[in-house]
Amino acid sequence: MVDFLTPTQRSERMSRIRGKESQPELALRRVLHRLGLRYRLHAKELPGKPDLAFPRHKAVVFVHGCFWHRHEGCNIATTPKSNTPFWVEKFEKNVARDSRVAATLRDLGWRVFVVWECELSPSKAEATGSALAAMIRSAGTRH
Repeated sequence: MVDFLTPTQRSERMSRIRGKESQPELALRRVLHRLGLRYRLHAKELPGKPDLAFPRHKAVVFVHGCFWHRHEGCNIATTPKSNTPFWVEKFEKNVARDSRVAATLRDLGWRVFVVWECELSPSKAEATGSALAAMIRSAGTRH
């Protein structure tokens, strides 16, 4: 399928995609904050700059977009029909980086949680956040 946007229009549209403060991330943050969990945002001192860091619980959370991080079995994780080799390589690099960062964090003693964009739709955010809060608290409080 041929792209219906010009290269300039496509570039502008792609530039609007944000890595921080996304709607799924904000939805999860609201739920977790309401449940009493406090976190650090985008902890620069940790590998991969996790979206949320819970130092007290030694846990980090990444909010992954299904398309960019290839959520297996998800309808959002489609592969573009044009320039497919470029996209496949890009997605493979993203997935490899995600695995490498998670392994490094685990080696440093952090528990790593991934929440997918499709799990944070308005109808699912509360349940997803509640389940995540329980998992974060499950290892007890550390000082």
